[in-house]
This record gives sequence, structure tokens and C-alpha cells, in this order.
Amino acid sequence: MTDLLQRYQPFLQQLAATDLQEWSTELPQQIAQGLDPKRYGDLPRWQKVLAQLPGWQATTIDLNQAAVSVLGDNTAAQQREFAELLKGLHPWRKGPFHLFGVDIDTEWRSDWKWDRLKDRISPLPGRKVLDIGCGSGYHCWRMRGAGAELVIGIDPTPLFIVQFFLLQHYIQDPAVTVLPMGIEHLPAKLQFFDTVFSMGVLYHRRSPFDHLIELRDCLRPGGELVLETLIIDGDEGQVLVPEGRYARMGNVWFLPSSATLMQWLKKVGFIDITLVDETITTIEEQRRTDWMNFYSLEQFLDPNDHSKTIEGYPAPKRAIITAKTAQKNG
Repeated sequence: MTDLLQRYQPFLQQLAATDLQEWSTELPQQIAQGLDPKRYGDLPRWQKVLAQLPGWQATTIDLNQAAVSVLGDNTAAQQREFAELLKGLHPWRKGPFHLFGVDIDTEWRSDWKWDRLKDRISPLPGRKVLDIGCGSGYHCWRMRGAGAELVIGIDPTPLFIVQFFLLQHYIQDPAVTVLPMGIEHLPAKLQFFDTVFSMGVLYHRRSPFDHLIELRDCLRPGGELVLETLIIDGDEGQVLVPEGRYARMGNVWFLPSSATLMQWLKKVGFIDITLVDETITTIEEQRRTDWMNFYSLEQFLDPNDHSKTIEGYPAPKRAIITAKTAQKNG
């Protein structure tokens, strides 16, 4: 635990120089709670991977291509040993990454999602960004590569925090971090971030309106929300509430149509609401790999009809919607 807390120090020092100075003094305790080894028995094993990382120097860091890349001078034998070390942090969900000659072929081709939205959002240079449910931080690195001034990702899963710090060990950029928490742990009514991303989160929330209000309250006046979530085809007012599991997931509560979701956003006060993209998730975008060898999307679909989930619901389809908060009067 002490080692992980220490790794946050450069970020905490940078945060203390912003309008979030008060929060920066509370964060060490929140981080300690989110990374409590009494709650997460595998955490010491994952931390051992960080402790064993070779002390290689990065010669090239590239955050602007499909695979977030860190390159250096190392041998083929070293690459094989490094790959085995990294597999100690299985499963790798979001990516891909290319680290010192090792390709981490993650379950999700998260670069495809990034390509669908990157040219349809407000340009990120100079912006303070929040990425909710960010996993190991793949999109956080892409946001930083796109010019964001500060990127804070939040995700309550300790494995993803360790995976993030594996990258951070070599990139060493204090303007990017992933915190072990959910949105409910953020200070109320922050109104700080220029852009907030919520991707793959809304359908896990029992109250979608509460989540949309939380997102709104994280944004400064005139800030932009980038919302990506599961949807169904249909008109305004149509919503699927799965009776049991959806695509083998037990915590899916609401799947609205895009029109319904846009109406929800309007109801909680967002403006300039734009449907950016609708895409059916394919078994090429989400799949089993050597780096995530549990069941994936193909096993969640009807084997005889990939237009349906194993439960008979419409197969996963995702929308990306942008929306803005109103500017202050005067």
C-alpha cells in the first residue's frame, strides 16, 4: 500500500496547484481505502509485479497511435521475460499497448472507440478531463496525447490501478492518473472539468438520472460531456429493462434508445445534445485473447444468431452522444 500511495505523490503535488487543492489533501485517505489489501486479497500479488519491473529507460513514448507505446533498447530474451511478468496482471481489458517490444492484445480494441469520437468532440488541448470508469487508463493516455492539460481517470478496480502504474512507471507523466474510486466518491458539485467522459458506465447505474446529474455537476459551465453507453433501436421513450442478465452481465439496468437518452440529457439540463455515433459491437472489437482468456462477447451472444444475446435480447449496440452544460449568465 505504501508503495502505491508513493506513486501518487507527483500527481497530488500537481493537483494541489489547482482549484482542487482541498480535495488533494483528502485524496491520500480515499486512495488508501480504495486500495485496502484487506478488501482485495490479490493486491499484494499484483504489487509484486510492479516491484519486479525492469528499470529500463523509455527512448520513445507515443500516445497518439492505436497501441499506446513505450519503446526502449532491450533484447528478445528480455522481451519474453517481460511478457511473462505482464501476464501476471491478467486480465487486460482495455487497450492495446505496446511496451518494450511486447504487444498487449487486450480484450477490447479501445482504439476503435477512440477513433469514432476523437474528431467529433471539442479539441482537448489545454482542457482538464475526467474519465469515469476508465479501466487501466488506455483512453486517459489517448486524451493526454490529444493535448489535455490534466487527465484524471477513476475506476474502483485495484487491478486496473496497478496496470495503470505499470505504464506510468515508464511514462512518468504527473498530469495523468487513475484513482481507485467511483464517481460517488468525488467531491459534490465540482464544476471543475472542461470535458467529462462516461463510457460504458450508464447501464451499470441503477438510477440513470442520478448518474447524468453527477456528470453534469463535475463539469464547469460550458463544459462538454462525452457519453457512450449501450442502447437499443427505437423511438423516444423506449427503454429495455432486462429481466435478468444481459449478455451474461448481471448489473445492467437500463438500455434506452438514443432518442430517449438524448431526452434524459435534456431533462437534467444539458444543451447542444448531439448523437455522434451508433455502432454494433462486433466480436472483432471485443474478444478473447492471450491477454484476456476468459469468456468474451462471442460467448455472450446466441451462437446461432449474433443479432441476439444469449438471453434473447438485441445484441450490444453502443451510442456516443456529446452534450454541454449551460454557460453562466453574465
